[in-house]
Amino acid sequence: MSEALIHDNTLCKPFVMWFTGLPSSGKSTLARAMTYWLNSLGAKVEHLDGDEVRSVFPQTGFSRDERNMHLKRIGFLAQRLERNGIAVVCSFVSPYAESRNDVRSMCCNFIEVYVEATLAECERRDVKGLYKKARQGEITGFTGVDDVYEPPSAAEVTLRTADESVDECLDRLKEYLSGRGLAGK
Repeated sequence: MSEALIHDNTLCKPFVMWFTGLPSSGKSTLARAMTYWLNSLGAKVEHLDGDEVRSVFPQTGFSRDERNMHLKRIGFLAQRLERNGIAVVCSFVSPYAESRNDVRSMCCNFIEVYVEATLAECERRDVKGLYKKARQGEITGFTGVDDVYEPPSAAEVTLRTADESVDECLDRLKEYLSGRGLAGK
């Protein structure tokens, strides 16, 4: 496993931090905060976000097979970046345990972060109105409404975003990385 000495005395080893949870649970918000913090350390870091990646590959579908294949591609990209000394922060609904386990098996330092929030809380936060559209039948196969979300059985970190602020969640993630010797001063 390669190590990258960042500036000053900060050490950051490459890893893949995979945020998973229902739509509107807080994955992207927390992933952006983590990416910002890692950048502040001078770490080489990339953030791969579900909405952003799908905007580049809009033909990617939402069936179980299409989602699994899409996440395998993202996992491949993440492991290549990790192998080249980059910390990778990923925020994807990734509703199926099978997909997440496939990505885990590709990576050296895989950290699954379960962003837990109730369905009611996610619907309350939904600024895009996707849950409403799914409930009205305008969107089908929507995770949490008419498609399953399989919560992780053994995530390295579980964040309860209805009870914890972004700063509290970020502090827990920093503590985890520091405890594993992956990032921090």
